[in-house]
Amino acid sequence: MKNHNLNFLELVESSLKEVKECDIHQVKDLLEKDEDFFLIDVREDREWIQGHILGAHHLGKGIIERDIGNLINNKESLIVLYCQGGYRSALAGENIQKMGYKNVLSMSGGLSDWMLNNFPIDKP
Repeated sequence: MKNHNLNFLELVESSLKEVKECDIHQVKDLLEKDEDFFLIDVREDREWIQGHILGAHHLGKGIIERDIGNLINNKESLIVLYCQGGYRSALAGENIQKMGYKNVLSMSGGLSDWMLNNFPIDKP
């Protein structure tokens, strides 16, 4: 685990009071069952290029609020956000909930947990 600044962790904790979490197994199950949902990687461009979950869309945390409406116009859609560890996805989730998206989850453990479990990733 990275040595995150206490203020950052407090901010994430605050966001997690608003944003529900799911784990990597639940996300893998949604993908395997071909459920209708949006999986969004909120990491930086350079992280996305190094590898991401197959089927994910890329809307980095810096642009998600600006661009999510171009990808998802139904605010009832199930949206699962992930990052590397589950922190940035919680922060992004809180913001898009404020924009009216009602069914937002943050994947706890992020891509790190996904890869630790040897779940498949897509490398361009």
